[in-house]
Amino acid sequence: MVIQLNPEPEEEPGELLGDFPDGEQLTITRVEREKKGQRYLIYFGEHKLSVHEDVMIKYRMLTGGVFLKADLQEIVIADERQRAYVEGLRYLERKPRTSTEMVRRLREKEIGETIITEVVQRLTEERFLDDPLYARQWAEQRLNSQRKGKLWIRQELREKGIDKSLIADALEEITPEQELENALATARKKWNMLSGEPYDKRRKTGAFLMRRGFGGETVRQVLNILREETDSGDDIDEMYFPDGFS
Repeated sequence: MVIQLNPEPEEEPGELLGDFPDGEQLTITRVEREKKGQRYLIYFGEHKLSVHEDVMIKYRMLTGGVFLKADLQEIVIADERQRAYVEGLRYLERKPRTSTEMVRRLREKEIGETIITEVVQRLTEERFLDDPLYARQWAEQRLNSQRKGKLWIRQELREKGIDKSLIADALEEITPEQELENALATARKKWNMLSGEPYDKRRKTGAFLMRRGFGGETVRQVLNILREETDSGDDIDEMYFPDGFS
């Protein structure tokens, strides 16, 4: 039978090798590459174990090699750790991820919690995971490319599991002038798409900016600029501002 790796082998490794005899030397009788991936079947007579190529090389699992059951327990855990690491790298192929996103992914793959912690730490040390950099780049991209405000960006980063202090640091790098410039560009584009009286256009534009995560003070500044540009005497403070954005 092929050993099915337990999601949490570090807790009960003995269960993974229940059919292997205790207290006996186990000799490798055959090594066979599996059809898919970098995995090999290691035969010990009637028993066999599936391991990743890197694990096989590390533990020199070659024909004629002799192991005890305790050795194989260590190897099974190492193989699960390697499987989690490879899965983590695969998850990072398309785009950067946060540490929290990586934890969620590995849990979906039924990796044990202890191994998840080890793999996330390794990926962080190797700079494949970098939450501070991720937060800064995400904030910059959402502001400049998507024209989103700080409130929107903060909520997105929270959902991605970024620590509050890292979110604060990332948003601090966005100056009020930058946010105002982006809000004004967004407002002018929206303005040109609207019809009706200037008052109604400014009211709709203000609500639109708030839905995109720009704060109340920034929106007021933008609407004041639009008022000056359209030479209207409307009172901006009487504009409609949804709750929670002032």
